Amino acid sequence: MSNFLDLLTEYDVLGAFWLNIQLTFWGALVALAIGTVLAVMRISPLTSLRWAGTVYVDVIRNTPLTVIMTFLVLAVWTQLNVSLSSNFTQNFFNFAVVGLGVYHAAFVCESIRSGVNTVPVGQAEAARAIGLPFLAAARIVVLPQAFRGAIAPLGNTLIALLKNSTVAAAASVAGEAAGTMKTMVEFRPDYLWPVFLTFAIGFVLLVIPIGLVTTWLSGKLAVKR
Repeated sequence: MSNFLDLLTEYDVLGAFWLNIQLTFWGALVALAIGTVLAVMRISPLTSLRWAGTVYVDVIRNTPLTVIMTFLVLAVWTQLNVSLSSNFTQNFFNFAVVGLGVYHAAFVCESIRSGVNTVPVGQAEAARAIGLPFLAAARIVVLPQAFRGAIAPLGNTLIALLKNSTVAAAASVAGEAAGTMKTMVEFRPDYLWPVFLTFAIGFVLLVIPIGLVTTWLSGKLAVKR
């Protein structure tokens, strides 16, 4: 056991989890911003916007995240010479955040749209009756209630994003949890199970609070009918 503790000292396990938390935080912000716009497009009265939103969701949701990450690095950065930072390490981190945000935006969109379905039709009709245009009605009346009804599915999406942050290795992000675990297993296979359990328990400790908080918020902020 003392040798295993030395191994944990040699490898920055806490730093690896902290990197995944940062990826999750920034990726969630990007996904929320894009997903909200997509949700508005999906409920728009304009057919072209609804079609564009549907195509985005269907295409991205059915594309593996690893493919998106690899495309950003090998095509956008390598071939198109698009850089998101002058710092080499930060550049890959930013690409990973974009990949996570773009991918999970499709799921955020559907979560918000499920929340929109919980808003009584009369609310939108009343907004139109007093002369509010579509965007104003969505921003003032529909979306605030939709977000309250979408807390649980948004929480599930956040949990999926946290776990999928391990795919950042495909975007050449070094030092995140999955990559650190892989290195530890390669160099110290005699501690295979302790290493696996360390990272498994670490993700459990991160995921459970998210589930508990979102479940509590979902009940607390649910719109009373």
